[in-house]
Amino acid sequence: MIGQKLALAPLPRATLESWDRFVASGDAEILRPLLSEHILFRSPIVQSPIPGRAATLLVLTTVARIFENFTYHRTFVADSHDAALEFSANIGKWQLKGVDLIKFNERGEMIEFEVMIRPIKALQALGEEIGNRIGPQLSQMKAAAAAEG
Repeated sequence: MIGQKLALAPLPRATLESWDRFVASGDAEILRPLLSEHILFRSPIVQSPIPGRAATLLVLTTVARIFENFTYHRTFVADSHDAALEFSANIGKWQLKGVDLIKFNERGEMIEFEVMIRPIKALQALGEEIGNRIGPQLSQMKAAAAAEG
């Protein structure tokens, strides 16, 4: 594995190109078709995964509005359907660094999206903002998904 050059498959690569357009615009209509209906979103704020396209769309579009000076720095490829994207941003006075871990299906849709963020103060600020903006709505979506599944 060390020294081996890995590349994303064409469909996941195209999805990441569209993801870049979403990040630049915040447009939910660009993001929606990139997400599998059954995507699992793993947030650094909550312990259990957030299931489903609607909830993931809500979280990601909200975070796009919260983050300031968002920039991707590096992309790491684990195999043809797995990538990690290193980023930085600000939330008010807090600077943060993070990584998006993304797994794609054979159609190039995102099926898992996990976020890791540091330092803890920036993560706490993000959690507070998300809670204030969409906390009740997100809780209802998670409860509905749990009742279905």
